[in-house]
Amino acid sequence: MYTYVKFSFGRVDRVDTGVHFAGFQFDLLLGWSPMEQISNDSGWRGSPEGWLEAAYDLLLESGVDTVRISPLAKKLGLSRTSFYWFFRDREELLAGLVTRWRDKNTGNLVKQAEAYAETVAEAMLNVFDCWLDKSMFDAQFEFAVRSWAIQSPDILAEVQKADQTRLYAMSQMFVRFGYKESLADVRARTVYLVQIGYISMQTREDLTARMKRIPGYVEIFIGEAPQQRELDRFFARHDYLAD
Repeated sequence: MYTYVKFSFGRVDRVDTGVHFAGFQFDLLLGWSPMEQISNDSGWRGSPEGWLEAAYDLLLESGVDTVRISPLAKKLGLSRTSFYWFFRDREELLAGLVTRWRDKNTGNLVKQAEAYAETVAEAMLNVFDCWLDKSMFDAQFEFAVRSWAIQSPDILAEVQKADQTRLYAMSQMFVRFGYKESLADVRARTVYLVQIGYISMQTREDLTARMKRIPGYVEIFIGEAPQQRELDRFFARHDYLAD
């Protein structure tokens, strides 16, 4: 739907859907919707965070090809031009998504690998926090970005860089507890690639099933069984009551 808007030099009078000025006049045909009218009248254009969150939702729902300005504006109930108050173009918005993914998933995984731990089992469980807490590591976001990387060499390079950063942090975690560099690298890859496999296969497990496997995973990954007190602290962090 379109509205016919008139502009002229002088006094401004808003009448129905047109704007009329006394004196010189020129006309524009503008795209219009009720929500755009509300947005323009109120001056509300959203926020960078709001546009980015909407882009995140679309990326997860249907892939990067759907993350475009018009669908985002419709989703937010804002005018298309509001987007340009915060982003130069679509590419800048997509770059914002990559930064968000990198800061959250890579940043938190590295942080957990470097977190204080008295034993290697406790260190491993610190990393496992990421797999169970979406606020630390967003598995759906990870899947969406890796899917995006299939069609974008630039995003593939970002993913490969993230993989190396994460693997290095995890291998150094093992080194801190006395593992040789070569063995630490293999163990880090085993832990990490298993989890990426979970994500790529979109494996779904209920909390009870996954928690029951945690002790076995830890033993396989580090070569020794975790102590019960270490498991109890881990379970408590995730509000899980073991049988």
